[in-house]
This record gives sequence, C-alpha cells and structure tokens, in this order.
Amino acid sequence: MESKRILLYGASGHAKVISSIFESMNFNIDIIFDDNLNIKFLNNYKVISGYDQDYEPHLPILISIGNNKIRKNITNKVLHTFATAIHPSALIDRSVIVNYGTAIFHGVIIQRDTKIGKHCIINTNASVDHDCVIDDFVHISPSATLCGNVTIGEGTHIGAGTTIIPNIKIGKWCVIGAGAVITKDVIDYSLVVGVPGRIIKTMDNE
Repeated sequence: MESKRILLYGASGHAKVISSIFESMNFNIDIIFDDNLNIKFLNNYKVISGYDQDYEPHLPILISIGNNKIRKNITNKVLHTFATAIHPSALIDRSVIVNYGTAIFHGVIIQRDTKIGKHCIINTNASVDHDCVIDDFVHISPSATLCGNVTIGEGTHIGAGTTIIPNIKIGKWCVIGAGAVITKDVIDYSLVVGVPGRIIKTMDNE
C-alpha cells in the first residue's frame, strides 16, 4: 500500500510522537514547518523555517505542538486543511466524535458518546470514559483518567496521572497539576494541584 503524505507544524519532541502516530497510520511526513530558524531536521524529516501556505496546498497538516495557547494561535494563520492523528492501538468507541486537528496517542481508551474538540491532544495511555465533553485545544496528559460525564473547557491542560471523578466540570484555560485528584468543579483559569485538588492560583486569562 502506498503511503499517504502529511505535513506537520512544529519540530519539538512532541512532533516525534506525532510522526510515530502517522507512520503507524501509513502516512509519510512530507515536511515539517517550524518557526525556529535553527532546526533543520527532526529525525530524518526535513524542517522548513516558518510556515509556507503555498507548499503543497492540497496536503493536510497537523499542528505538532504541545502548548495549547501556541497551538491555538497557529491555527489562525494556517491555510492547509487540518488532519487528525489516531494511533492504531487506541481503543475508541464507534460513537465517539473526534474533531479535526486532534491527536490521539498510543494506548488511549475513549468510551461511548464522548466528544473530543478541535486541535486536542489525548496523550499516551489516557482513559476518557463515557459521555465526556472535551473542548478545543485541550491537552490530556499521559495516564490521566477522566471518569464518566466529565467536561473540560477550552485550552485546559490536564496533568499526567490526574484522576477526575464522575460529573465534574473543569473550566477553560485551567492547568491541573500532575497526579491531582479532582473531586469538585473547577472555575476558569485555575491552577489546581494536590489530592484532593485545590485551587492555588487564578491565572492571567490573556
């Protein structure tokens, strides 16, 4: 079977894993764009300095950057069609909705009637149970566990190993520290740490 072609934007370590996903999907990374002028190659892939809207405009692209705010900002200037990356080892119920620009990593489990927004990252071995709603630009870190009916607002970062009990709502642009256990709703722009999770700071919303 002939490999399909894909573009990436972002040549960090995160892009290494994204490229692994696409390789497993039988895609070939045609080129990687990055705003760092000093990066010329990532593994064996050529890196072009800056985004070129005229480069192979028919090819889809995925933003391979882990930072949620940077990923959102870049979407505003990209004219290529956005791709979706789903590793073959991920177990995703047929009822799940996964929007464009999202990357679902190795070993992820997503259960029935969950909705995943645009340009999200569901990282290695994360578990997302039934009826969850994950808004755009969210990053669910490795081995995080979302129980049923959890809602995550736009741009929020859920740290590695976090557990969120059922029926919890977490606001937009929050940061939930690694290993936290979330037992209460969380308001927008909150930094939350600990077991049980507690808000230690309200962050700048710009």
